Amino acid sequence: MKDIRNFGGMVVLAVLMSCGKGKTVIPVTPVTPTPASFSFNALKVNGVFNGYNYTNINSKPVIKISFSAPVDHSSVTMSVNIRSKDGAAAAYAASYENSDSTVVLTPSGLQPITQYSLSVSTGLQSKAKGSLQSEIDVQLTTAIDSTNKFPVITDDQLLDLVEKQTLKYFWEFGHPTSGLARERNTSGDVVTTGGSGFGIMAIVAGVSRNFVSRADGLARMQKIVSFLKNTAQTFHGAYPHWMNGATGAVVPFSAQDDGADLVETSYLMQGLLTARQYFNGAGTDESNLRADINTIWNKVEWDWFRQGNQDALYWHWSPNNGWAINMKINGWDEALITYVMAASSTTHAIPKSVYDNGWALNGSIKNGASYFGITLPLGPAQGGPLFFSQYSFMGINPNGLTDAYASYDVQNKAHATINYNYCVTNPKGYSGYSADCWGLTASDIKGGYTASSPTNDVGVIAPTAAIASLPYTPAQSMKALKFFYYKLGDKTWGQYGFYDAFNLTDVWFADSYLAIDQGPIIVMTENYRSGLLWNLFMSCPEVKTGMKGLGFTSPKL
Repeated sequence: MKDIRNFGGMVVLAVLMSCGKGKTVIPVTPVTPTPASFSFNALKVNGVFNGYNYTNINSKPVIKISFSAPVDHSSVTMSVNIRSKDGAAAAYAASYENSDSTVVLTPSGLQPITQYSLSVSTGLQSKAKGSLQSEIDVQLTTAIDSTNKFPVITDDQLLDLVEKQTLKYFWEFGHPTSGLARERNTSGDVVTTGGSGFGIMAIVAGVSRNFVSRADGLARMQKIVSFLKNTAQTFHGAYPHWMNGATGAVVPFSAQDDGADLVETSYLMQGLLTARQYFNGAGTDESNLRADINTIWNKVEWDWFRQGNQDALYWHWSPNNGWAINMKINGWDEALITYVMAASSTTHAIPKSVYDNGWALNGSIKNGASYFGITLPLGPAQGGPLFFSQYSFMGINPNGLTDAYASYDVQNKAHATINYNYCVTNPKGYSGYSADCWGLTASDIKGGYTASSPTNDVGVIAPTAAIASLPYTPAQSMKALKFFYYKLGDKTWGQYGFYDAFNLTDVWFADSYLAIDQGPIIVMTENYRSGLLWNLFMSCPEVKTGMKGLGFTSPKL
């Protein structure tokens, strides 16, 4: 046994000696366990969990984010950020609850009506140095600042201010050569026929309110009328939708729309006849202005736009494309004034059959359904955009006006009230919609333009919609006007009055002005206050004859 033990010892020694002859011994390094990752558990903003998108948040919300492990305080600053849509960082204070597994964030003061993104990156660590398993992203939209942005003034003073400021779009920003209204505040030389008709009526209101002198108003009207009579391009007496305000040449509205636009022409004629009735002095200047307006008015070949004597009017005609667009002017929409103007012409009038078949579609314009408990006599479901009850009725007085199809004060009040009730009900849950903030009509939207209505609601409110409804919904409209001015005025009020539109859900405010939206603000506000433009237009003898011939009855006829 002794020999065996000695032999074993020798083997061990030999092995040890062989290890020392050029062999490397690799030491074994102890393995350190990787810290366990941790996860997000819960979120509350001002004590409420509402997914990952929060609206109408106050300026200093309390945001609690809970995790499955205690959080390393030192990693919070670099891993948790609150940034506005434009990338500006918002400061916050951090505290901790639940043994440091809940981080409590309190921003030092978020800006009102602003979108913020709260992000937590995977760089956030636990006290055991584990990493957050996945990022967290929370959207926060702050509420309106309810403080008044301007000093409170009387209702009459506010209406004066709105009219006077909005008039500047047509007066100060009118095209220097023609005096006509630019399509929008970025349009350069492009002027709009229909918007110029609205602008003419706005100038009449401005002269009446002494915002501009009668002499200056007359001089501007002479410039406009002279350009329309002597320079502007016409097609069978009708004007294009757009033209160059310096040369009078047509500016195509679309590929095939490079000629006459009869609806736009009717808005222009509505304005010109109103101005003719206002500038009624016996002096040579005013007499000549009236004569020139009559020349323009009498040259429009309304009956030619029946396209071969059909019982309907057609919207467009072009010397290059003829009747290619082939759009009949059918009701119920913004074009009632077109049929009234055509029937009122003393040179190219249409018969009643064109109105009954073309506009009224033999009675198919009737609706009769009830929306929000209100019966709508005419038009599409829920009324359509509010300009339907505004553009034609800047001159046509709907009060006491009836024909075979409707009572027009009932129609327009129903239309505006349905629009109001839709916004108050707010079925799509848009931010801001309320009894204070309502009005869907055609306007700019973020990245484009659309005709907003209860059946095409994209979350955009246009101030012109509610304000130009003052004759129909005076209490609701005045409440909205005050909200737009006092509560949102730092974002909605500018050089030419109210900007075109805004969206409180996407937090977007237009910086644009459009002639066809600014004009109704002044004209319908003035009609609400004094009936001025209604009275002038309805005093036209041709209009009285024409409307009676279509079957209208009214105390004004």
